[in-house]
Amino acid sequence: METKDVVLIALFCAIIVVLGLVPPVDLGVAGVPITLQTLGVMLAGAVLGPVRGALACALVVLLTIAGLPVLAGGRGGFGVVPGPTGGYLLGWIPGAFVTGLLVTVLATRPRSRPARQAATVVACLVGGILVVYALGVPWTSVSTGLSLRQSTVTALYFLPGDAFKAVVAGLVAQNVRQAYPIERR
Repeated sequence: METKDVVLIALFCAIIVVLGLVPPVDLGVAGVPITLQTLGVMLAGAVLGPVRGALACALVVLLTIAGLPVLAGGRGGFGVVPGPTGGYLLGWIPGAFVTGLLVTVLATRPRSRPARQAATVVACLVGGILVVYALGVPWTSVSTGLSLRQSTVTALYFLPGDAFKAVVAGLVAQNVRQAYPIERR
């Protein structure tokens, strides 16, 4: 790993943390708030690629577990992990990895800019929502005592906002990748 890689990982960790400064919106469902940090997770994977994006998210998770108040609302500490948001938090790591992998595979092939942007948005939807929810929904079910069906229904409240964040992340990431290519050579 080169110095550039370490700097980019730290930078995107910081971006995710800064997005946590925006106060969370609590819908009162299952103890899971709406935050902007998932936007940072999608950006990390889409801009940095699978490994560095996942490492940026892993660093945020490590800082959280260490007790730093890096999550939205100033939350932090190991107690977050067994709670209703713990699965989503841990899901950030594979979510960024899958997003980065899909961007690498899908968004680098098309020659037209709209096709690359659409592929990047799809990558953010799959990695940033589908993968993160795949860990978050069952975790919330177990930690809150809700049935898996109820936990899935509560997750649907977050889907429109997360889909919007995926579109924003996809468009921003594709522009960043075009203006400042940082892929490993």
